[in-house]
Amino acid sequence: MSVLGKVNQFRRGVMRGLTKNIGKQKTDYSIVLVDKTEIKRVLICRPNGRLGNLLLITPLVQEVSETFPNCKIDLFVKGTLAPIIFENYQVYNKSIHLPKKPFKSLVEYMKVWVSIMKEPYDMAINVDQNSSSGRLAVKFSNAKYKFYGDLDGELKEPKSDYDHIAKYPVYNFRNYVTKLGLPKRNKIVPSLDLKLSSSELENGRKILDNLIDSSKRTICIFTYATGTKCFSEEWWESFYSRLQTEYSNYNIIEILPVENVSQIGFKAPSFYSKDIREMGSFLAHVDVFIGADSGIMHLASSVQTPTVGLFSVSVIKKYEPYDNSSVGIDTTACPQDEYFKIINSILENRKLKIYSKAV
Repeated sequence: MSVLGKVNQFRRGVMRGLTKNIGKQKTDYSIVLVDKTEIKRVLICRPNGRLGNLLLITPLVQEVSETFPNCKIDLFVKGTLAPIIFENYQVYNKSIHLPKKPFKSLVEYMKVWVSIMKEPYDMAINVDQNSSSGRLAVKFSNAKYKFYGDLDGELKEPKSDYDHIAKYPVYNFRNYVTKLGLPKRNKIVPSLDLKLSSSELENGRKILDNLIDSSKRTICIFTYATGTKCFSEEWWESFYSRLQTEYSNYNIIEILPVENVSQIGFKAPSFYSKDIREMGSFLAHVDVFIGADSGIMHLASSVQTPTVGLFSVSVIKKYEPYDNSSVGIDTTACPQDEYFKIINSILENRKLKIYSKAV
């Protein structure tokens, strides 16, 4: 790890230690929410700018929207992706984003915190209980109802999927609002959702059709990922060769990262774009997506494409794709033959769904 990386790691550790108890002693459940229609301005805090982490809060945004149908939501984040991801969410109002390098933009950094204190929020919600900035944002807000992201006591009915980073914020939020007097919600946690428009989907179909034989079904691979999550060129070369053998009657295409690199040396037909929504519209029309744990993996999941996540270092229970026959595979424990059994099963399910819709 670089010196800068070690400094940042130390800084995060110090901040977590200083902020971990914010809100815990002062949580007041004697305040009862009489009428949920009074919640009209909500702040959701997830001060992170990565594509995957922002997509992973879409289930919570949907949950808050359903719980408080009259509300508008502001997002406290980093970077500039949030307005792109949430542009088709009617409940979305605006994003408040911290600069990526706060020490180089101190004035802008301070303005963000001041703006949070000035906004008339009815409720402020921290997504990740371990986020120092998220806890501070809720603390500094003038919201009447403040939820710091903690689970107050054990869930009465432990959930087998509670560890998932997109799901436990929803379960914790549900637990919090019951303390305010609202009825318990037992609905299945929503899927990740980019909410593509019909025109975006039509454009994605046109892009894909220009790359493939439309008489064949399509498998899309993403061979890149950041850091140690990225599989080697040798690993991908072997896997891609096996894909070609097993699925010779399929189109096999590669969606490329912003870095425009390929772990298979650009041997497959490829699609490159810097437009997140265009990439999503493209992925929405493939039969299965296969790739390592990454923002693009979550993007595929968010457009309801069956997604196979390949994990080697990340915690599967926390990050695996879900719904629409999606699955996470631990490549350190699962033999390659099992991958293809899983992929076959997904493709067969996809085929049956397409057939049932046609009938």
